[in-house]
Amino acid sequence: MDETALQLAVDVVDAELVDDESAAGVELVHTDRDRHLSPETVAAIEESAAASTRRAYGADRDAFAAWCAEQGRTAVPATGETMAEWVRHLTVTPRPRTNRPAGPSTIERAMSAVTSWHQEQGHPKPNMRGARAVLNAYRDRLAEEKAEAAQARQATAALPAQIRAMLAGIDRSTLAGKRNAALVLLGFATAARVSELVALDVAAVAEAEHGYDVTLYRKKVRKHTTNAVLYGTDPATCPVRALRAYLAALAACGRSEGPLFLRADRWDRLAAPMTRGGRTIGDPAGRMTAEAAAEVVERLAVAADLSGAWSGHSLRRGFATAARAAGHDPLEIARAGGWVDGSRVLARYMDDVDRVKNSPLVGIGL
Repeated sequence: MDETALQLAVDVVDAELVDDESAAGVELVHTDRDRHLSPETVAAIEESAAASTRRAYGADRDAFAAWCAEQGRTAVPATGETMAEWVRHLTVTPRPRTNRPAGPSTIERAMSAVTSWHQEQGHPKPNMRGARAVLNAYRDRLAEEKAEAAQARQATAALPAQIRAMLAGIDRSTLAGKRNAALVLLGFATAARVSELVALDVAAVAEAEHGYDVTLYRKKVRKHTTNAVLYGTDPATCPVRALRAYLAALAACGRSEGPLFLRADRWDRLAAPMTRGGRTIGDPAGRMTAEAAAEVVERLAVAADLSGAWSGHSLRRGFATAARAAGHDPLEIARAGGWVDGSRVLARYMDDVDRVKNSPLVGIGL
């Protein structure tokens, strides 16, 4: 066999490189070096997940490893029996913060954390059949007991009526008031996650005839979307007017570039430095954190005496629900909000409307 025939043939399949061993007619043997990942590459791979997901997975893996050590079991690679016993442990062991066992969705996340941990270390996923059977039985028991944890906790949808109530108590003569109004209305108008919202820079906002074009990076789908933000019919809830007022206030403070949503203290000082233990903390440019943006939404909902489970995600869910109620196509809603194709989460949001509008009971003559 000549030298050319012995070369490794590489095909591009679905944008991925695939080794074609059969083309060379020889069996490849990978060395330890071939399977090695540098710490820098491992860190780069981990960066592909959201910071909140990395923190949650890290905590889940640490807890699993600690439990395995206590039980005299091997954490990685784990057996199917170990996974089943661990899941049962989670369903009966109260957590310190709530004094109740973890809910099914939290256990699902922990299971994903451990199975992905195996893959990252070059092991196949453990057999999860027993673990899933334990989790299914737990779901059934919670449902029979009418337990709150039986249903996944969802953020309450911030619909236009709720947003009006939330904004009614804002003092828009202040910098913080202008910022909070713009944050809520722009978050709703673009269906942004709070992490996407606070990542915006002033440069990402372009004035247009229809109002503004706002370009956000949607990390879940790995692409930018440019959302047309239109004038509202009610000046109090018009995202264009609110954003324009806030940008003017920023410019008056000498901030015409850099982060869009900035910290402001009780004295209306922009991007005031934060310290902890004598050390400066937080973004030096004053950019708000996602947690701070979510707290704005929660605080305004509480001040407006609105019941429900309020969070930064309330704006995103409210957009999907309100847009579907107005008759907009699900595909256009998904594109505007950066949802992945066939998103089950988006389908659940729109089901709030469709389960009534498209109910089989409609028009049957009852």
